[in-house]
Amino acid sequence: MLLYIDPGTGSMLFAILISVIGAVYFSVRTFLVKIKFTLSGGKKVAGDSEKVPIAIFSDDKRYWNVFKPICKELCERGIAVEYLTASADDPALKAEVGEGFKASFLGEGNKAFARLNFYNANILLSTTPGLEVYQWKRSKKIDYYVHILHAANEIAGYRMFGVDYYDALLLSGEYQVRDTRNLEALRNLPAKEIELVGLPYMDEMVKRLENSPKLEKKGTTVLLAPSWGPSSIFSKFGGKIIDELLKTGYHVVVRPHPQSFTSEKEMMDDLMSRYPESDSLEWNRDNDNFDVLNRADILISDYSGVVFDFSLVYDKPIIYADTEFDKSPYDAWWLDTPYWTMTALPLLGEKLTSESLDNIKALIDECMTNPEYAQKRLDVRNQTWVHRGEGTKRTVDYLENKLKELGTSK
Repeated sequence: MLLYIDPGTGSMLFAILISVIGAVYFSVRTFLVKIKFTLSGGKKVAGDSEKVPIAIFSDDKRYWNVFKPICKELCERGIAVEYLTASADDPALKAEVGEGFKASFLGEGNKAFARLNFYNANILLSTTPGLEVYQWKRSKKIDYYVHILHAANEIAGYRMFGVDYYDALLLSGEYQVRDTRNLEALRNLPAKEIELVGLPYMDEMVKRLENSPKLEKKGTTVLLAPSWGPSSIFSKFGGKIIDELLKTGYHVVVRPHPQSFTSEKEMMDDLMSRYPESDSLEWNRDNDNFDVLNRADILISDYSGVVFDFSLVYDKPIIYADTEFDKSPYDAWWLDTPYWTMTALPLLGEKLTSESLDNIKALIDECMTNPEYAQKRLDVRNQTWVHRGEGTKRTVDYLENKLKELGTSK
């Protein structure tokens, strides 16, 4: 009989293994440090207890656009920062940011988390949820963990317990504060420090857009950018949505969520083989989504955070799919308050249903010509993007003040 271990149990066993390895690691390391100390005549051995003032962890290369302006501002203030990535081809590894910046590849997946579990820093900043939930454990040598958003959406949109064990959250809207406090009360957690800083990466997108040459467009471009998982567009509509979009005569760009190529590889292989690139259709997997968002006239998505980038930065309409979002795996399941994304989407564009899919061209034309959505986009922007233009400064102000509070020099 074959033995089966479910993913949850497997993660738990891996976490236990990491804990055992960690205990052995620290015991051996302490012993070696004592030997070095004795052999050096009591002098401090370089590297044994040096802390990095600020470390930044990114689990994917696509988040470099979130952290790049922050790293640059830290260097300009003379604050050393080490950028730790789980992507071997992360642009940060070749970036010239400034004096005091260092980027390192930790390894992929569990290898990256295993190294993070023993890292030595005053502050670790990350946009990755799941600290202290599965493989990623708090290091005894990191004083303070700070989470920053990588999109203008929910704090309750993370998988359960996503940010419970961070010390501080850098947020962009009051509804995120509300949801955080409600989750803390439900779970009897100590109150985390919360700072409303805005969205540094969206501020940078605005600057970039303002400095970009005006595009010479030929015809209408429709961008289909679904999220991934059972509530995504492809899970509900499959290839039919591509069929219907091609019938419109508009140029269609399909940009799947990067996770789809890992978690839904079979489905993606099937779709890409059935719908090869042509004059009417292109598949986009650029690490930086700036150009494809800039080219598109309208976006079709589901609950992905890209809808807010597109509508709030580029000031363009969206169509959101009625995919019957399942809240059960997410922190939102615990809350009685409205799931903010679902209240914001109707203000930004039209809903795509199974019934309206056959008439999607009319839906696209309505969204692109209806003037009411411009004012509604402004309302949503005010709800989820505080301190516009000040995100990087406020983020680094917070980190610098926290270093001083921890008694750390630059």
